Amino acid sequence: MALLRIAPNDALRMHAIATGSNGVPIHYLRRGTDSLVLLLRGWPGFWYDWRAVIPELATRADVIAPDFRDFGHSGQPTGAAADVFAPNNHANDIVTLMDHLELDQALLIGHDIGPVVAQTLAQKAPDRFPRLVLLNPPYPGIGARRFEPEATPEFWYYNFHNLHWAPDLVAYDRNTHRMYLHHFYDHWVGRKVTVDPLEFEAIVDNFARPGVFAGTIGFYRARAAQRRGPASASRAEPILQPARILWGALDPVIKSDWSDRLGEYFSSTKLDVLPDAGHFLPFEAPVEVLAAIESELAALTAKP
Repeated sequence: MALLRIAPNDALRMHAIATGSNGVPIHYLRRGTDSLVLLLRGWPGFWYDWRAVIPELATRADVIAPDFRDFGHSGQPTGAAADVFAPNNHANDIVTLMDHLELDQALLIGHDIGPVVAQTLAQKAPDRFPRLVLLNPPYPGIGARRFEPEATPEFWYYNFHNLHWAPDLVAYDRNTHRMYLHHFYDHWVGRKVTVDPLEFEAIVDNFARPGVFAGTIGFYRARAAQRRGPASASRAEPILQPARILWGALDPVIKSDWSDRLGEYFSSTKLDVLPDAGHFLPFEAPVEVLAAIESELAALTAKP
């Protein structure tokens, strides 16, 4: 199946800015009609993560792909990372965006850190987000396994992003941006042929804009600050909405083996492991992602 893709310089007419929570400008792309699908992107990326999914999906759904407050063309608020970049802030922005557009419900799709925000939204507003599709999702069942010796070599960037001089090093010039991003768009990819050179350069161009990289790592600094704070005695409540989960077996950072505790944190899941795919399922496996979304759309719109 050949899919249309959004070219790096295409589709500017589909972009808009809305005001998120606390007055932060939230950039989003919108295309299509009918049932609403929200595409939540990952790191390192922005709305363009979904370039291989949007054209086909927009023929049968109202597709919105927002940039979080620290990414793409959205605003970058000032303040302590834990106060402005935590998942709850991103979730509030999404709810505010839906209110601004007068939209009641959406099928939530999340990639990379997108599932973290999606799970927050599912807990905060279950009536507005009745079903989820999550790709290689970080979820509470992974627990401390990401800090074990065999996993820590893959999570070095978490610590690096918390060094105060990290933005100065990566954002020194466009070439340093390119070298840094190339690691992830090579090492994390299972289906290597899906990395298009022109699309990769468009991603570098986005990150190389002044201040963008420093904004994108705010999420990691917020997460680190949360872990340094008082430990919570309460266990995460299971998500009650049905969750369709796709996982790339070759993802070296969010490992598919860690899916073993999904049943403890989701009341209803269907898991598909893609044997030759890695971390970036929106462009590595768009056919499979589209099939999962369309299946959930059909379930969402089915008459009782």
